[in-house]
Amino acid sequence: MTTFRLAAYAVGIENDRVLLVRCASEFDDGHWTLPGGAVEHGEDPIDAVVREVAEETGCAAEVERLLGVDSRVVPAAERHQPEKGAHQNVGVFYLVRITGAPRPELNGATFDPLWTPLAEVGDLRRASLVDVGLELARSRPPTGHVPAVPVGGLVLH
Repeated sequence: MTTFRLAAYAVGIENDRVLLVRCASEFDDGHWTLPGGAVEHGEDPIDAVVREVAEETGCAAEVERLLGVDSRVVPAAERHQPEKGAHQNVGVFYLVRITGAPRPELNGATFDPLWTPLAEVGDLRRASLVDVGLELARSRPPTGHVPAVPVGGLVLH
């Protein structure tokens, strides 16, 4: 059995800072991630990323360009609930322009939206998709694909 999720993520970079949100769950005390999340059935990923940025940060996002797509399979043994089997996440990453002042998501899974200096991202406990999104924004590969980010230490699935 494998679960599957299609998600859209915003890479908002301004003045050598990236907009991140803190994420927490019953399995995790907290880590940083890019604004974004699941694409709902029938929803266009562009609409999903704009919606997710608004929900998670209170900001408006204008999509400037598609950066790329990342597909990662998390083995069952590395999940919080291994009985659910492996999990595939396909993430669509967009470069976005952010307007407005960030505020925490109301009754959501994210909090503390924060413009974070790019130089400090490597010191944060973070989702691997942060590194994927930043590498896509930095290198702009013609294929829209970058190598997998190793998970371990401060970098989580």
